[in-house]
Amino acid sequence: MTKRQENALKTRQKLLDTATKLISNGDFHDLKVEDITKACGCAKGTFYIYFKNKEQIGYEACRNMFNRIEERMQQMTDSSFLERLAHYFDSFMIEAERYGINVCREWIRCVIEPNLSTEDADNTKWQFDVTMLQKILEQAVQKGELKKDTPVELLTHIIISELYGMMTCWCMSDGIFEPKEWTDKVFKAQIEPLLKPYLLGVVI
Repeated sequence: MTKRQENALKTRQKLLDTATKLISNGDFHDLKVEDITKACGCAKGTFYIYFKNKEQIGYEACRNMFNRIEERMQQMTDSSFLERLAHYFDSFMIEAERYGINVCREWIRCVIEPNLSTEDADNTKWQFDVTMLQKILEQAVQKGELKKDTPVELLTHIIISELYGMMTCWCMSDGIFEPKEWTDKVFKAQIEPLLKPYLLGVVI
């Protein structure tokens, strides 16, 4: 890699780190590209070399944060699959509430109206979450924690639908419905019974 390429990667990462911090601390709806470049110490034109718009950098910033959930799960080596999945379920809503209701509305909007914020209709928060969760379930099958005939794709969409259902209710109620208060209850009432027939070593 040339020095120029290294500097370009550093600049892109600096913009991404700055955007992540601003998104976490403020309101995504009111955030402007100028806010990111000013905080980063870059020219506005520099931003558009690396990102199409604020929605694109916002998506990537969120994706990086949610990747850390999976990383934490990988470190939970002494935990059962259900315990790790409960951590994912709970962490998903913690991150959603931390980003704020307007960011969640943006995630939903990008699925309902694809290509408004990203280059590719498959490059949405929804598709990212589906891919991550399906990978988690597939790894559990490979490790012998779930039965080989586990309907991974079906379970993935049911679990993601539960999470997005709570997130959508939060957005539609303008914050009155607080999903974090319900994650543990929903997991125990819906997700555990759903998965138990496929768990190896669990007596039903």
